[in-house]
Amino acid sequence: MAQGLIEVERKFVPGPGTEERLQELGGTLERRVTFRDSYYDTPELSLMRADYWLRQREGSGWELKCPGAAGVSGPHTEYMELTAEPAVVAQLCEVLRAEVPGAGGVAAVLGPLGLQEVASFVTKRSAWKLVLRGADEEELPVRVDLDTADFGYAVGEVEALVQEKAEVPAALEKIHSLSSMLGVLAQETAPAKLIVYLQRFRPQDYQRLLEVYSSKEKP
Repeated sequence: MAQGLIEVERKFVPGPGTEERLQELGGTLERRVTFRDSYYDTPELSLMRADYWLRQREGSGWELKCPGAAGVSGPHTEYMELTAEPAVVAQLCEVLRAEVPGAGGVAAVLGPLGLQEVASFVTKRSAWKLVLRGADEEELPVRVDLDTADFGYAVGEVEALVQEKAEVPAALEKIHSLSSMLGVLAQETAPAKLIVYLQRFRPQDYQRLLEVYSSKEKP
C-alpha cells in the first residue's frame, strides 16, 4: 500500500457548551466551513464491508480511508488516509481485485470498477486546533471538528494525524486526555455521519454493514 498519513480519531456527541470548553482549553477556531461529501462503493458495498471508505469532498478531491493495523482497542478508530489519486486507484484495484488501468484518475475508474454514489450530504463544520503536551513533553497538534449534517445529525471528532505507527500510542493518549477534558465519557462512542445516513435513508445497506461488523463492534 502506498504510504499515507495515519489518522487516529475518536467521535463523540457534542453538547451546547463544547465550543466554550474548547476556548477555555486554549483551542483556536481555525475556520467554519460548509462542504458536500459524496461516498462511492459497489452495489454490494464491497469497499465498506472491507473497511475501506472512498469519498469525494467538494473542493478537496478524493480520499480513501484504509483500515489501520490492529492496535490498542478502545472507542477510537485508526485509518491510513490516501489522497494521491494514483495511490487511491491502485488501492481500489487491489481491494476489488481488478487490473490497474494505464492512466486516468479516480473518476475514470468508477465505471470500470462498478463504483457508484451511495451517499451524498452537506456538512457545516467548525474546526478547532489545540496543542497538547504529553508526558514525554512532546507537543502534538490535535484537531476537533464539530459537524452538523444537513439531515440533522451532529457529531464531534477529536483527531490527530501521525506519520508512523510508533507515534499512534502518544496520539491516542492526547486524544483520550482531551476527550476527558471535554466531558466525554471513557467508553462513549458516536457513529459517523455516513453510518447514520445509511441507517436513515438506505436501511438495507446499513443492515449489510451491521452484519459484517457486528462481531467487530462496528459501526
